[in-house]
Amino acid sequence: MSDVITAQFVELDLPATDKTTVTRLLAQRLADGGRVTDLDGFLADVAAREEQMPTGLEGGIGIPHARSAHVTEATLAFGRCAEGVDFGASDGPARHIFLIAAPDSGGSEHLKILASLARRLVHASFREALDQAPDAASAADLIRKEIAS
Repeated sequence: MSDVITAQFVELDLPATDKTTVTRLLAQRLADGGRVTDLDGFLADVAAREEQMPTGLEGGIGIPHARSAHVTEATLAFGRCAEGVDFGASDGPARHIFLIAAPDSGGSEHLKILASLARRLVHASFREALDQAPDAASAADLIRKEIAS
């Protein structure tokens, strides 16, 4: 999972708009990096998944995700949004948004990423470290180390 997230896939100043716009901004980073081949097709898959069940978690976290034919390899994008965006969590808006993109043929890779993230995100210290990350490279390194352990 060493290159599942890189600085290229991190946005530390997401605008507080809505989940569709925020997800598009993160997905655009994946498309620019060659991990998503059809932005609109991938976003349609993410939206279909979101309709099944909201992806907001307590603690200010949003984890939109989808398996899609428009994804070349399992990838994670991260965005930090100071004001927060509603992803349907009971405790309010998400300030930390993780977009998981997995290929249709990727087996359970996205589930491994999701499970790894969920285990780490319950710790306030990890969320605080994400808040303190000074740049995209630092945030990507922190996330990569946490989900690899």
